[in-house]
Amino acid sequence: MKSAARRGSYGVRRAPYLFLVPATVLFVLFFALPIGYAVWLSLRKVEVSGLGLGSGARKEVWAGLENYSGALSDSELLNGALRVLGYGCIVVPVMLGLALLFALMLDSEKVRLAPFTRLAIFLPYAVPGVVAALLWGFLYLPDVSPFHFVLDRLGLPQPDLLDGGPLYLALSNIAVWGGTGFNMIVIYTALRAIPAEVYEAAKLDGATPLQTALRIKIPMVAPSLVLTFFFSIIATLQVFNEPTTLKPLTNSVASTWSPLMKVYQDAFGKGDIHAAAAQATLIALATLVLSFGFLRAANRRNKQEAAR
Repeated sequence: MKSAARRGSYGVRRAPYLFLVPATVLFVLFFALPIGYAVWLSLRKVEVSGLGLGSGARKEVWAGLENYSGALSDSELLNGALRVLGYGCIVVPVMLGLALLFALMLDSEKVRLAPFTRLAIFLPYAVPGVVAALLWGFLYLPDVSPFHFVLDRLGLPQPDLLDGGPLYLALSNIAVWGGTGFNMIVIYTALRAIPAEVYEAAKLDGATPLQTALRIKIPMVAPSLVLTFFFSIIATLQVFNEPTTLKPLTNSVASTWSPLMKVYQDAFGKGDIHAAAAQATLIALATLVLSFGFLRAANRRNKQEAAR
């Protein structure tokens, strides 16, 4: 009896680890190994002897940090990072501001047709990014855009959204249109989790709906705002679909407009996979540092508020 009980307790202790096996295998195969292979490629380079012809003319050798130093001094990569920074300064605050506004409106007691409105706001997120960028691209083109036709009929100026400064607004609009719905659902779910007793106490104290939103709802959904901001930062640093899809429609989008486009161009356009691996590793490190730093600052602030 004792041996059977021991075997039963051992099986219970082992069960959680067995449930973790599938997730661990997938993590290793599709996350850890590709990252490790990319780091390995970034530390090597192709050495060409002579004219580069023949079986032994091209060989892979150890490069150390040479690819990383080349990436850090690459003006195209740095310019792409600056463009993404400007793009993010538009996308992140506008998208999160609209998501918070829509979530607060849907959580209001006076809202009508809430299920339909919630679905309508979320629906653009279900559209694939490439399809959304292509649709917006044709809406931006002066020759086929219905907006330009209406402006022409009204005698109003027709701005070219695919050239110069407006290009940032055009790209940002695609990201905001597609990502607001997802962030809204996250914030709205957090609002619905607030106990009804909190709202009843606010009403008894004479709080207006605006005061309730500013002093109760927004502070209580702060963790969701942090989460959506975290996701938005990662998505901004990894922008690729929108500029790549709009590139055939305008000459203002270079093949290295964003850092990931630069990685793609070096890897598959120039065939320099080792330099591309170093650039991709640097982008991943920058994303990790920014995300970790932001989460640490948010956690520190939460602890300070809890201590008060």
